[in-house]
Amino acid sequence: MLWFKSFHIIFVASWFAGLFYLPRIFVNLAMVEPQSLAERDRLLLMARKLLRFTTVLAVPALALGLSLWLYYGIGLGPGSGWMHAKLTVVVLAVAYHVACARMLRQFEAGAMDRSHVWFRWFNELPVLLLVAAVLLVVFKPF
Repeated sequence: MLWFKSFHIIFVASWFAGLFYLPRIFVNLAMVEPQSLAERDRLLLMARKLLRFTTVLAVPALALGLSLWLYYGIGLGPGSGWMHAKLTVVVLAVAYHVACARMLRQFEAGAMDRSHVWFRWFNELPVLLLVAAVLLVVFKPF
């Protein structure tokens, strides 16, 4: 079980690293001047590659988490309200990931109209999600 936990933590940390950085690329894309096609194309390529890599990291993170929960019984039984809260955080992280993929498609289509300031705030959400997940797992408050 310790191997599963270890690799779950490694993949979650790696997945979140991608979720931290991808919106930073969006900040830069939102600041690109319309005539700077080479810069836009380079940032889009970076964003596509990072999203693909981040998605590849999310899959084992989620699979290992599910196995710890369902196979090893972590978070099952009485006093496991913290796990329900953590699963909510996980669903929100997946939704954030999907939202990033949609935003990238909008950038690629030239249909993104949000400002770099909006993306700077949007970039803070995965930090809050990770903090919430870690605190729930460590303290198991309910």
